[in-house]
Amino acid sequence: QVQLVESGGGLVQPGGSLRLSCAASGSILSFNAMGWFRQAPGKQRELVARITSVSSPNYRDSVKGRFTISRDNAKNTVYLQMNSLKPADTAVYYCNGDRSDIRYWGQGTQVTVSS
Repeated sequence: QVQLVESGGGLVQPGGSLRLSCAASGSILSFNAMGWFRQAPGKQRELVARITSVSSPNYRDSVKGRFTISRDNAKNTVYLQMNSLKPADTAVYYCNGDRSDIRYWGQGTQVTVSS
């Protein structure tokens, strides 16, 4: 059973930073791609950043230059470094991993950007 466990969310002031972590129960090399999604209240879940082993990371336009996705294969962990946070970044952030035709999800971690 694949498990993805997120951590690192919390309350931060506008302009602040957070680093989210997603620890996988097995090797992240087994995933075709891994990414971070977010869902704000009343809105659809949206892709924030995605990373594969063969291509450059891609980001949604609103986070480009502020967020960075990275991976540590030895630790089976994917990270999302979030800088210059804005209130519009407030959401539950979910880690995902795609393996063949199956998409796996973590339980989510709340990020709240507020003064």
